Amino acid sequence: MPQRCFPLDYPSVTYVPLTPAVLDYDADGRLFSPVYGDVYHSPSGALGQVEHVFLRGNGLPERWRGRGAFTVCETGFGMGLNFLALWKAWRDDPQRPAALHVVSMEGHPFSREDMSALLARHAPGPLAELARRLAAQWPALLPGLHRLEFENGAVTLTLGFGDAQVLAPRLSARVDAFFLDGFAPERNPRMWAPSLLRDLAALAAPGATLATWACTGELRRALQDAGFEVRRAPGYGGKWHMTVGTAAMEGRKAAPAPREGPGHAVVVGAGLAGAGIAQALAGRGWRVTVVDAGRAHGAPTHAGHLAAALTPVVARDDNARARLSRAGSGRALARWQGLPGGAAPRVCGTVQVERDAGRSAALAGTLDALAFPAGWVRQVDRDEASALAGLPLARGGVFFAQGMLVQPGLLIDALLATAGVTILPGEVARVERAEQGWSLRDASGAELTRADTVVLANAAGARGVLSDSGLLGPLPRVAQMHALAGEVTLVPAAALGGGPRCIVGGEGYLLPDVGAGCVVGSTYVHDATEARIGAEGQRVTLGKAAGLLGARYPDFEALAPGSLPGWAGWRAVLPGRLPAVGELPHAPGVWLAVGYASRGLSWSALMGDVIAARLLGEPSPLETDLAQLISPR
Repeated sequence: MPQRCFPLDYPSVTYVPLTPAVLDYDADGRLFSPVYGDVYHSPSGALGQVEHVFLRGNGLPERWRGRGAFTVCETGFGMGLNFLALWKAWRDDPQRPAALHVVSMEGHPFSREDMSALLARHAPGPLAELARRLAAQWPALLPGLHRLEFENGAVTLTLGFGDAQVLAPRLSARVDAFFLDGFAPERNPRMWAPSLLRDLAALAAPGATLATWACTGELRRALQDAGFEVRRAPGYGGKWHMTVGTAAMEGRKAAPAPREGPGHAVVVGAGLAGAGIAQALAGRGWRVTVVDAGRAHGAPTHAGHLAAALTPVVARDDNARARLSRAGSGRALARWQGLPGGAAPRVCGTVQVERDAGRSAALAGTLDALAFPAGWVRQVDRDEASALAGLPLARGGVFFAQGMLVQPGLLIDALLATAGVTILPGEVARVERAEQGWSLRDASGAELTRADTVVLANAAGARGVLSDSGLLGPLPRVAQMHALAGEVTLVPAAALGGGPRCIVGGEGYLLPDVGAGCVVGSTYVHDATEARIGAEGQRVTLGKAAGLLGARYPDFEALAPGSLPGWAGWRAVLPGRLPAVGELPHAPGVWLAVGYASRGLSWSALMGDVIAARLLGEPSPLETDLAQLISPR
């Protein structure tokens, strides 16, 4: 099939739709790739090959003993037998490291249905239970990185769906062992290209090893040129030789080594940004102090904010905003779906209504170009959109099956209730260097707390803290951050015939009933001096909701603006509408997580994991090109 390419907003990068694997077998009943004309595993036994080539070839399990964490990078995930065998070896070893991280790239992943069937049929008995757990978390076939977690987060799998030559230079990891397991070099030479091997070597931790069943002189020379010292070793299953090696030096792009033992972080701000970071760090064993100005003033952030929507966006070129929103949506569901009570998101889907009926052809072209699974996003006409919503809508649009209804106040409370999180009411005015780490002080100069790691996640308030701390100068983009007021309105569900069954978005939004009514929104007020509920704002929110509907509701039209309950708050907005997340180069130990704008739910869990991964030396769940775009500057 010819591949359709569309320019991205990065130099020399094009969007290529993901091509799923085709389930097929050869004449001997072995799983077979018709694209590459090769089988997926050794005819002499997949489990035996994994243990001989990839485990013993990398000196495992001996090499990981006595270590806090161990990271493996694999080329060619296939049906996941290497990962499953590695996971089982970790479980079976009483001297295992506390954490096992695996990064694996797959250009042609199987669908969830095919993956489940394959693992049920082919996973060896000792791996069967682990295979079921893997199948249960298998992600939708969307390009980019997908983070899966097992064993309460002690085992992570970062799956990269796409071309390894595109993904590898975008990885951030500190790799202790490489499993090179693509199809045969003569069948799929791109998986063994010198440029890819160099990109892998750049991620090597000191003393990193590699192993592969492939053994040709050309491959050994390419590995040597990439920075590995290699040799032949006895092969498996009738093969005379395999290749093993060791990195000659630490990779030039290897992620920094993590600090020893759990740390202490102070997070400034208890909104969606701060709560997401607190959960991510505390869940990894850190002690977290959250300094909350809202509680200091008797008004916790998002108190009274009954409902909001989390819906990804799509763009024909799959640009940075679309990629970030997709990654954020996935992390939010994974992180929050187990929260108690009403804090967990309700996956009800989102109908995103077209702005006008004439955009249908362009929308169809976008979805065709992206080639995302129809089970994740699909175009819907007016009749189908109305059927999904359970009430008449004005136009068709797209349906995101994983659109989530979230109650922000309950969510934040649940995240801040994570074991290890302490809330300290107070308002930080500045940070200053201390003998050890950073001291956080209020407007009077009194010290509130101190820590080696400080994360400013207090939205537009971070700009003032940075300025008063003498840290804003090197950050011209952050210096342009401004606060934008907005409000939402709560309407009786009965006024809308019970309200929609799913989220309805477009020019405004209309949310399903959360028990107290349906939330409609929202306003964007520039140069406001306060965020407040008012008649003018409610005229706007009610008007936006009415514009999404395809029928008149007299009880809804009779609602009087200014008479309804609601919620008002602030958005922190940066140029380009992307957040600023990362460590300050000129102030090591001080991190930013601000500028979430209207995407607080989208960025909360993802950015928490991005910061936590960097602090703990884990593979990043975010590609480096995206991390660079959102780095504080």
